[in-house]
Amino acid sequence: MKRAMILCALLLCGLATTEAQVRFTKGSTDEIRTAAVECGKLVFIDLYAVWCNPCRQMDSQVFSQREVGDFFDRHFVAAKYNVDGPTGKELLRRYGSGSIPLYLVFDTEGRLLGRIVGAAPADKFLAELQRILDRTAAGK
Repeated sequence: MKRAMILCALLLCGLATTEAQVRFTKGSTDEIRTAAVECGKLVFIDLYAVWCNPCRQMDSQVFSQREVGDFFDRHFVAAKYNVDGPTGKELLRRYGSGSIPLYLVFDTEGRLLGRIVGAAPADKFLAELQRILDRTAAGK
């Protein structure tokens, strides 16, 4: 619990590992979920591979934008998992169709709220995330 509070504080202060404007936190899925609970946010997971051109495109053209970073800061604790590693491979097997990039949004109970497959321009990507948030809010 204390570790999650420290992680949340790091996120809020902007000291967590940064990938461009969106801050992707490193840690296990349990640590990410615990941080989301502490921060009162949802969990966003980016499943990628270093060899994936659309994944690199999202990093350089979407996640690097301040507007996208601000949106993420308000709504998510975000993490990235390489699909060539054990956690990423398992998440892709469980929630994906084999295509990457794959973006998953979970509530703090671990329920999948939505997924986005493939690269998209920032405005379309944020619109899809907003649809997931709106659908989630309507379901409460």
